[in-house]
Amino acid sequence: APAPAPAGFVPRPGTDYEVISPAQPTWGTGKIEIAEVFSYRCIHCAEFQPKVNAWKAKSLPADARWEYVPAVFGGTWDTFGRAFFAAQLMGIQPKTHDKVFNGVFVDQSAGSGTVEDIAKMYSAWGVDQAKFLATMNSFGVTAKLNRAKQFAMRGGVTATPTIIVNGKYRINVTPDRGFEGMLATAGYLVAQERAAAAKKPAAK
Repeated sequence: APAPAPAGFVPRPGTDYEVISPAQPTWGTGKIEIAEVFSYRCIHCAEFQPKVNAWKAKSLPADARWEYVPAVFGGTWDTFGRAFFAAQLMGIQPKTHDKVFNGVFVDQSAGSGTVEDIAKMYSAWGVDQAKFLATMNSFGVTAKLNRAKQFAMRGGVTATPTIIVNGKYRINVTPDRGFEGMLATAGYLVAQERAAAAKKPAAK
């Protein structure tokens, strides 16, 4: 099993992470949840993503699940949140995730971030433009967007990227430990959740 964090790494309560009290509902179900509240409009999230990819490939515990939850902070943040959920509903989100960051920050193919601009960008990757646009504007995506907004509000998220572990802990980036510190803290808290679950008496 991968080490949950660098040897001797101990996150600092109140600095590396904060306890969410009372604990909030998780985004999904099954396994220990690591939910990253992110935005395709956030340069820090774009910089964090390669580290997330590497960590997920090498260090994500088998009993944990990584979820992306778009930050719904208004304006084009919401539009890109719609793109995320539309891509998820169409089954293309994993293979387009990194491309969207690239489209926003590298080749500027996302235009000004309107739903039309975004659908056009996805069409360059072989996605049906009209279908993508319709999905972005659908009731199902609007409902998910509202749910994402509630999730971030309940978790006390004020910036991106922020990680929420199992609805109980909020992990922030710190100047001294950076993104590696966020991921190491996530690994540490997953191990803590695992230990807490093991201590619970089995339901009769």
